[in-house]
Formats: sequence, C-alpha cells, structure tokens
Amino acid sequence: MADEGMVALRDALGKILQSEHADLLRESVALVVREVMEFEAAEHTGADRYERSPERVTYRNGYRQREWDTRVGTIELAIPKLRQGSYLPSFLNARKRSEQALLGVVMEAYTNGVSTRKVERLVEQLGVESMSKSQVSRICQALDERVEAFRNRPLEGAYPYLWLDARVERVRDMASGMVRQKALLVAYGVHETGRREVIGLQVGEVESEAEWRAFLRSLVSRGLQGVRLAISDAHQGLRNAIGQVLGAQWQRCSVHFVRDMLGHVPRQAQPMVRGALKQIFAAPDRESAGETLAAVVDQLQTPAGKVALLLEQAEEELLAYMRFPREHWPKIRSTNPLERVNLEIARRSDVVGIYPNDAALLRLATSLLVEQNDEWLVQKRYLSLGSIAQLTEPSGLADDDQPALPEGALAAAGKSTT
Repeated sequence: MADEGMVALRDALGKILQSEHADLLRESVALVVREVMEFEAAEHTGADRYERSPERVTYRNGYRQREWDTRVGTIELAIPKLRQGSYLPSFLNARKRSEQALLGVVMEAYTNGVSTRKVERLVEQLGVESMSKSQVSRICQALDERVEAFRNRPLEGAYPYLWLDARVERVRDMASGMVRQKALLVAYGVHETGRREVIGLQVGEVESEAEWRAFLRSLVSRGLQGVRLAISDAHQGLRNAIGQVLGAQWQRCSVHFVRDMLGHVPRQAQPMVRGALKQIFAAPDRESAGETLAAVVDQLQTPAGKVALLLEQAEEELLAYMRFPREHWPKIRSTNPLERVNLEIARRSDVVGIYPNDAALLRLATSLLVEQNDEWLVQKRYLSLGSIAQLTEPSGLADDDQPALPEGALAAAGKSTT
C-alpha cells in the first residue's frame, strides 16, 4: 500500500509540473497536506483505505470541506470523516476554548437527555459526526481545570474601577428536572496598570443581596483591593453589598437610568426627556452638572413629575463619576463597555437554549471571558498610566475626601511600558 501511495504522489506531482497555469507552490502544499491527512486518518482508523486489517477500529465516512488560509494562498481541504469519533488534522489549530466549551455543553446536553434538532444541527456545523461519553468527559474535565484556575487566580495590585453585572440564564435543575432561571454574576475591573480584566464570575440561585455579598467577599479573599468606584445597574441588593463589602462609591449606570426614565413617560414625551437628561451628562464639571440637573428637575416638574422626582433623588449616584479624572468619564459612567461581551455570552446562550446544569453554564461563560481577557491584555491600555496616577493626587479629583489607593499600589504601574 505504501508503494502505491508513492506512485500516486509522483503522478500527481508530474501533473502539476506539466500544467501551464498551476500555482506550483500552492498546489504542492495542497498535495502534501492531503497525504498527511490520509496518513493520519489511517492511524486513527487502524487501516488504510480499502485495507482489510484486524487492527481496524473504525471506518471512514466520506469527507468534509474546509478552507485553510496559508502564506501561499487559500487551500481547499477535504478532511476525512470517521464513523466513530472525530479527526482534526495535526497542522490545523484546535478549537478555541469557547468552541470547546460550547461543544462540551452540547454533548453534555445529549448525555442528560435534553437534546433537540437544533442541537443536532449545531453539532453538524461544528464538524462533529459523533462523540462518545468518554470523549465528552475528557473535554469537560480539561475545560473545568482551566475554568477553576482562572476563577480562583490571586488578584494582585489595586483595581480602582469595578463593573458588576448579572445575566439571567435558563438552567435545568438536575434534582427535579425542571428549568430554572439562575443569575450569572460577573465582575470586570481596571487594574492599576490601566488594563481591563475579567476578575470573577459565579452562578447564583437568584440575583440577590446575599448572592452579591458572597461573590464580592470571594473577590476580596482573592486579593481585590483599592476599589474607588463600583459601576452597576440599580439593583438594590447589589448596591447594599457594595457598601457592606467594598465600602466604595457607587456609580449608577447612566444608560440604564435614562432607559428607566423613558419608561415613566408617554412615547411622545420621550425625546424631550432624553434631550433634557443628556444636558446633565454634557456638563464640563460636577458643579455645572448639579446646576443643570436642578434646572432639568424644574423643567420636568409638570410634563414628567415622576422623572423629576427620581432624578433629584439619584443626583449623587448618577454623577459620582465626575469626581474622578475627566479622561475616565466616558468609560466609567455606565456599564456600556461590557455590552459587547454580554452580547457574545447571549449569542452563545441562544444557541444552547437551556444549560444542562450550573457547571455547563460556568464552563461556557468562563471560556468566553478567558478569551476576552486575553485580548484585553494585549490591546492598548484602557486607561493611560498618567490618568490613573491622578487617582492618588488630591488635585486630580473633584472631591478631596476620596480615599486614596493603598500606599505603593501604583508603584509597579510606573515601571510598566505601554
């Protein structure tokens, strides 16, 4: 069989050399990788094509097409498929962690009896024809080790800004078999070096003060310190937990606030209310913003009395960001910087539909956030070192009573390079 393969390889090379229009380098690479795939597929099956062998463990089942971008151009691959198990050529990169996690969730759903036609189509799109329970177990075990290592890593240095958010996901309760809505709690921070990080996530039974308090305490036990401003929506339990555990100022998300206020007025009055609220956030400093807010409250007393009352009550928490360096304002007055990440989690959750258990939800969400965290670490700093340094200088803040970061917390930042 080996001799026949060499003859076929020489014949194919001869045809390439004789062709006037062939891209010699690209065609040669395509020929070599084809033979590599055939050789590796033979090792997986225990026999060559059409070969009778007592060592055969499975059979081929056609091919699947895939484009492979290389330095010599795009090569069309015909990757052998197997009846049992799966085969990925050694020269291709393995799936991303998030893809592995998604695959693990899908397969775990199968093993727990919650499979659907939609999930079957997804498996086919992932290029997997079949997979054993032992393979599912190995994938999940490897991912769970990475998930736990990331979630429990020590937090070093100070995190002056902290964003807290929760997503409600559908999870099947293994004891009762019923589908419940559970809260995925996530914390993002800006490190003293000016870079963003995903610093923790946890699945809670509900989004409650007790769950948030336990989550924040777990972050503190891992080393979270130096939090100056916590940004979130207006969940009362979360607000209480921030005060009890972190003792930091709370910034109410301005985008959520505007959205909530529009829900208190008729549709025809919404443009007027939105325009009035925007005037407040366009103010050049905290004093001017307070004056504008007072004027807007007076303006809305008649057409939107409830909005005027709520706005007046929310002044301090809504404008807390203005007591920090101006360069930071667009990034710390709302939870908008997290929207793209949340949309990605939502997109994957829409595919899964119902998570088979808490571990599956945590596995997929953490894998996605690990990839996002890796991207943030190599991107440009979210906040410049110069602006971060202003947090330790009373003159750089609008409120001299703000607690300073721990002494020496920014020492490492001054030695870093951009």
